[in-house]
Amino acid sequence: MGQWIDLQAADGTPFSAWAAHPPGAVRGAVIVGQEIFGVNSHIRAVTDRMATRGFLAIAPDLFARFTPRLDLGYSEADVAQGRRYKAQAEAMPDAILQQVQASAQWALAQAPCKVGMVGFCWGGLVTWRAAAQVPELSAAVTYYGGGMTSQRERTRRPRCPVQAHFGRRDTIIPLQEVLAFAHATQAQAAHQPPVQTHIYEAEHGFNCDLRASYDHDSAIQAKDRTLLFFDQHLALPLP
Repeated sequence: MGQWIDLQAADGTPFSAWAAHPPGAVRGAVIVGQEIFGVNSHIRAVTDRMATRGFLAIAPDLFARFTPRLDLGYSEADVAQGRRYKAQAEAMPDAILQQVQASAQWALAQAPCKVGMVGFCWGGLVTWRAAAQVPELSAAVTYYGGGMTSQRERTRRPRCPVQAHFGRRDTIIPLQEVLAFAHATQAQAAHQPPVQTHIYEAEHGFNCDLRASYDHDSAIQAKDRTLLFFDQHLALPLP
């Protein structure tokens, strides 16, 4: 369904994005935040599936400043390469958020709608930051957001409702940090939009059916919760 389009961040940086239009009326828009593997086949598939649900969906190439249209697999070599680009991106977090904002503004220019974001792994961290810093967002969903449970990140105050999905057996994101994140966001519930935290009997990357850590039951439950969340906060009713 999707195709590559060309956009530009506020600092003038050009970047590509995979964009998919729904077959019928636009019910809302969703930005898809990539993992460290780039806008690869998994991220493009997620974007296309969002479009089938009636959302205008767009996955910005968040590594465009370093290696345009990176498309990695999941081998140890791919992980090492992706981590190198992530380290470069983490040195300029505000520039990355400019690309998220440009994607949101593109969506709003296509159709009058509300915009949300869903992000995976490093894209989950970017989504958590965007929920606090990108005013165009009306909802955000994170999947095993690497780094967002750290003491520094969990003090952020989102401007929109957030739903977060984590795996109990995730060896990258310690369960203790996840529980601390849930506690911290619950403690701030009276002063910020709500943050839902869901924990599954699964490993890191449980949503991706191309990885050994894929867990079908957890992925389906998380998907259903995500779509319901976006239906509640973004979407016009299905016909």
